[in-house]
Amino acid sequence: MKNWGNRPWKVNFRAEEKELPARVEFAVVGGGFAGLAAAAWLKKLAPEKNVALLEAKEFGAGASGHTGGMVLAETAAGDLPGLGDVLVGYRKILEELEVDGDVTLPGVYELGRRDALQDTPIRWKDSGDLCAVKRVEGGTIHPGKVVSGLAHTASRSGVLLYENAGVQNAKFGNEIELQIKRGSLRAEKVLFATNAYSLEMTGLQERAESTFTLAAMTEELSEEIFEEVGLAERKPFYTVDLPYLWGRPLGMAMIFGCGLVHVGNWRELEELDIESGEAPEMFGRLEKRVRGLLPALKGVKFTHRWGGPICISDEVKPVFERHAESEN
Repeated sequence: MKNWGNRPWKVNFRAEEKELPARVEFAVVGGGFAGLAAAAWLKKLAPEKNVALLEAKEFGAGASGHTGGMVLAETAAGDLPGLGDVLVGYRKILEELEVDGDVTLPGVYELGRRDALQDTPIRWKDSGDLCAVKRVEGGTIHPGKVVSGLAHTASRSGVLLYENAGVQNAKFGNEIELQIKRGSLRAEKVLFATNAYSLEMTGLQERAESTFTLAAMTEELSEEIFEEVGLAERKPFYTVDLPYLWGRPLGMAMIFGCGLVHVGNWRELEELDIESGEAPEMFGRLEKRVRGLLPALKGVKFTHRWGGPICISDEVKPVFERHAESEN
């Protein structure tokens, strides 16, 4: 899909064109949340070192810029020992790097079909009752502001930032040679932060897969509609059963999304254009489910539709380890 659709935020940062150095101490591949934060943090810890960040398109062009912007205190696999409180760590990183990401943490409703909370405002029906069954820590961020803020911080810190610099191959030796269309770059150490992209290069193709996630945003809603659908508290939500659905407010609008959509080869979707109506089926199913659950939205228009590939690893656990071909 061209630019993966029409998201409701922009990334207000573009890297200045500059020549690639022949060599750096550290290179980061991938200009999303993880790559930008790691590069900025690395430069903060070691200001005397050269740090280069290489992004294949524009910063936030992948999952980070096309997420729905929900944050939780645990990973998708739950609370992982040794990882610490994800939410506390996330806020600390943004504060330390002086990034305003519109972090709002009212809590999140987990929706299920049994043992509803007594005071839940959410009571929806499809094939059965769907209610709030649990309150969990979390809330929302503004993805555009987070990506932009991290990029600005990295730039101010002296990180060498390159957009439209996709790494086509990596040669592993005492140093790593990253081959790019415009040349090559040697680095003592490299961090791959490419999410669903480049599974072959990162060596994760047997342990992870690239699936697809979708989101759509409504026009502005009245307070009466928020009350009627049980979302007057403006708390985000997600379901624990399939078909998976999540939602969050953005101003007076609501964003709804689904994840883990298996599409075969997601790269084939890059040639489609959501806004021209070439990819109506996936979004049609999402919008039909939302309108079915929430009859008050039957006449409401969806103004933005977007999506993109995300990486799902075995057991849905984050992968942070040495590359199989290099200790560097």
